[in-house]
Amino acid sequence: MPSPVKALGQARPSAASMAPQARCCSPAALQRRLPILAWLPDYSVSWLKMDAIAGLSVGLTVIPQALAYAEVAALPPQYGLYSAFMGCFVYFFLGTSRDVTLGPTAIMSLLVSFYTFHEPAYAVLLAFLSGCIQLAMGFLRLGFLLDFISCPVIKGFTSAATVTIGFGQIKNLLGLQGIPRQFFLQVYHTFRNIGETRVGDAVLGLVCMVLLLVLKLMRNHVPPVHPEMPPGVRLSHALVWTATTARNALVVSFAALVAYSFEVTGYQPFVLTGQTAEGLPPVRLPPFSVTTANGTVSFTEMVQDMGAGLAVVPLMGLLESIAVAKSFASQNNYHVDANQELLAIGLTNVLGSLVSSYPVTGSFGRTAVNAQSGVCTPAGGLVTGVLVLLSLDYLTSLFYYIPKSALAAVIIMAVAPLFDAGIFGTLWRVKRLDLLPLCVTFLLCFWEVQYGILAGTLVSTLILLHSVARPKMQVSEGPVLVLQPASGLHFPAIESLREAILSRTLEASPPRCTVLDCTHVCSIDYTVVLGLGDLLGDFHRHGVTLAFVGLQVPVLRALLSADLKGIQYFSTLEEAEKYLSQEPGTQPYNISEDSVPEHKVALLKA
Repeated sequence: MPSPVKALGQARPSAASMAPQARCCSPAALQRRLPILAWLPDYSVSWLKMDAIAGLSVGLTVIPQALAYAEVAALPPQYGLYSAFMGCFVYFFLGTSRDVTLGPTAIMSLLVSFYTFHEPAYAVLLAFLSGCIQLAMGFLRLGFLLDFISCPVIKGFTSAATVTIGFGQIKNLLGLQGIPRQFFLQVYHTFRNIGETRVGDAVLGLVCMVLLLVLKLMRNHVPPVHPEMPPGVRLSHALVWTATTARNALVVSFAALVAYSFEVTGYQPFVLTGQTAEGLPPVRLPPFSVTTANGTVSFTEMVQDMGAGLAVVPLMGLLESIAVAKSFASQNNYHVDANQELLAIGLTNVLGSLVSSYPVTGSFGRTAVNAQSGVCTPAGGLVTGVLVLLSLDYLTSLFYYIPKSALAAVIIMAVAPLFDAGIFGTLWRVKRLDLLPLCVTFLLCFWEVQYGILAGTLVSTLILLHSVARPKMQVSEGPVLVLQPASGLHFPAIESLREAILSRTLEASPPRCTVLDCTHVCSIDYTVVLGLGDLLGDFHRHGVTLAFVGLQVPVLRALLSADLKGIQYFSTLEEAEKYLSQEPGTQPYNISEDSVPEHKVALLKA
């Protein structure tokens, strides 16, 4: 029986091998766009069993989380469930990772709350527009743009979002009312109103957090089941595994039962979730205008209101989902197609907007549950999606009794692992300068998310550009001065290179011959060629020589095309040093196609 790893891996050849296949082999091109065709022919009953177990486990996790994340998004609770099922069905056809589950997440819910003004119509339209942007990026293969957002920026944003989300649930954990959502005002009013804490909510919330923590620790320490174990032991292992995997549903059900017991007695010490809209969401176009008490807000005005959210939400959604997919693909030894993931997420958001979903992405926590449950293919998502639909159709009346403090506990325990305290120490040891974009992003995200991400990305880009504009130079002193740029040469670096060479050679007394070792330079641009021409002229006027060593084929081609005068090129550093030290028997290659070594001439003509 073929393994799911092999089946999924065969669906995704490398880009180099796929390009010709896509042009000449339509089945391969179709398989690339519909990864389900790669694993479905090999599907087996054993896979079905594992996928069903995993789908059920994720479903029991996502239902309470979806209700809780709707609170983070400042939307009615049913919108969390509306957002939790479409990704399951779309990813079944288009997903390239067997582990990933798409749906509402804490970070995406936080972004939705920032940009949609607590209005469901804005949230649904944001899902539609985000999906369109993600689809466009996928079709245009623009996934590489995400590489310009560095890991310190992502870590800074994630850590700030964790603090914002976690602290934002303190009010629900303590039963406080009338707390604003802006972070700094939230901190101020929470501490100011701490005396109004409802004892019932606080006790229940803390108990739920302790239960979730204990069940999580039990889950991490459950030993694997072996076939030689007695049936009773295997049954007990299965019960413990089920309880710990579905801990969110278990704890929320326990809290709802406690709240209902008090309701029967006529005394309610908890703040409850309240009425949740019953039934499946209607299928309709996303709202392209919205009517308010002050009139009708047009589509153009809605887009202007969401502003930077139209860039931040789709980009962060893609980052989160692709990071999750690549992480689990690396752990489980298979590959994902980043551009195909863009299409899957984009189509999920576009179709999700038809059923009143807000923007979704890949969930790290639920993907971990999926992987640990032994999922074999994306078919596990079908079970999850059906479970969410059944809960919408039959269980919404029971959600009334879920205490908000219990949902707050679920959220806090879900986001706590996202705060990576160790990253500060790691960056201090690896590269301290990377702490700058991390801290800039982390601090500014408490003010406005888009400013934090933009500022962090700008700082990272400036650090990158500085390394390009001021490449490190290895200098070897001797009879002949040898300078070797430690990285490539691009137009911002030529002035720095020229100053370094002039200060060490022509401004010395007497001027010295110099070798420029270009071993690490794989390409140059026109500005660099002009700068090298000026350097050659300066050396010629001072009566000394600037020689080149290690010129690679693209650099040779550029110099030939520029037709610079007086360039001397040696194949090895030893030859250059002998010639410049006036030792007989060594001659330079003059830079013309006739005098370049034969093997490089062949490459130049290729």
